[in-house]
Amino acid sequence: MKAIVDCNSFYCSCERVFRPDLKNKPVVVLSNNDGCIISRSDEAKLLGVEMTGPYFKAKNLIEQHNVATFSSNYNLYGDMSRRVMDTLKILVGENNVEVYSVDESFLDVSMIEENSLDSYALQMREIVEQWTGVSVSVGIAPTKTLAKIANHLAKKNKAATKCVATIIKEDNIREILKKTSVSGIWGVGRAYADKLINWGITTAWDLCNMPEEWIYKHLGGVVGARLVKELKGIPCIEMKDELKVKKMIATTRMFGKNVTDLNDIKEAIATYTARAGEKLRRQKCVASVLSVFIVAKEESHSANFSRGATLSTHTILPAATSVTNELIAPAMRLAEQIFKPGGEYKKAGVMLSGIVPDTSVQSNLFEPITENNKRILMDALDNLNFSMRDDIVKFASSGLTRDWKMRKEFRSPRYTSRWNELREVV
Repeated sequence: MKAIVDCNSFYCSCERVFRPDLKNKPVVVLSNNDGCIISRSDEAKLLGVEMTGPYFKAKNLIEQHNVATFSSNYNLYGDMSRRVMDTLKILVGENNVEVYSVDESFLDVSMIEENSLDSYALQMREIVEQWTGVSVSVGIAPTKTLAKIANHLAKKNKAATKCVATIIKEDNIREILKKTSVSGIWGVGRAYADKLINWGITTAWDLCNMPEEWIYKHLGGVVGARLVKELKGIPCIEMKDELKVKKMIATTRMFGKNVTDLNDIKEAIATYTARAGEKLRRQKCVASVLSVFIVAKEESHSANFSRGATLSTHTILPAATSVTNELIAPAMRLAEQIFKPGGEYKKAGVMLSGIVPDTSVQSNLFEPITENNKRILMDALDNLNFSMRDDIVKFASSGLTRDWKMRKEFRSPRYTSRWNELREVV
């Protein structure tokens, strides 16, 4: 048996943990640069606040109903996510937990007897909420795909289900699949869903009854066949270990305002490169390819609208490295190459690829030992920044004022990761 634990309106739930006065009140969280709504509570949903809708369009509705609004606080959300996942690992064992996303985890609950699954799921939900303050929904079924459908049912009517749903019996699975749209199946994207509906396949049950040859031909071969078997209750998608070593690392951000000056672009690129280098060192790796890009602002001519152009380039480094200054220097040259004077830019980013373990890179016998020991310097830099926070030590090329930084007008305190932002109780 597989279970999925999904945090309810996760970002909003994190904000409510430290703002209990917002319980049962409408809450929304905005994306980077306070652009779009990326999380909304059930109360905000009932008011008609649209998910992923632009904030400026919903602003009148939000102010009219006094909806609590927050900028994204990823330091807080990341720490709260870790607490939820650690709780689940305590409950079912670390080897039985697959962290699927910041607010979702698959669990292997095969050790629990079938007639005890409902009570076990309820107990799990209560413990997670009690220990972390974050509200969750639990779906349990024989396969991961069916567990996702069960989780959707648990969220559909929270008062009736108590945020828990199990799909175990064959008759029950059949009836639920008949009511599940193909667009609601985990792994079926919008394009595939539209194709299936055009072919007259509107429900998950319809899809289950299609011939295997047809599935192979029209639904992605082996991947589609696995999906259909999962819907039939045959486990085909196994639990996966958490991805700890990434094959590509990127740091990208929107600017707080459109940028026209090359120095501002270079400051942003240097800052993002330093951040990418820190991520690289955290997984004890080095990179051999560095890419830089900037995105121009949108162009609007009366009724016509076009997305801003993305200008990018890359370089292969002389030697794979994770040392920040060895990454910043070529990044600055790339930024100068792609910058066009007179343009306005809204976003920039850095990507590192060609990633390998740092133990696979041989030291240079012809360089002084101090050059080969730069990793020690970088470790000291990372430790200082981790303990003191907010890039207390940084390279001058990253800038001091950083007027281009993202807008975060409504960000809450980072309660769990900054001593000077601890929640005050009076």
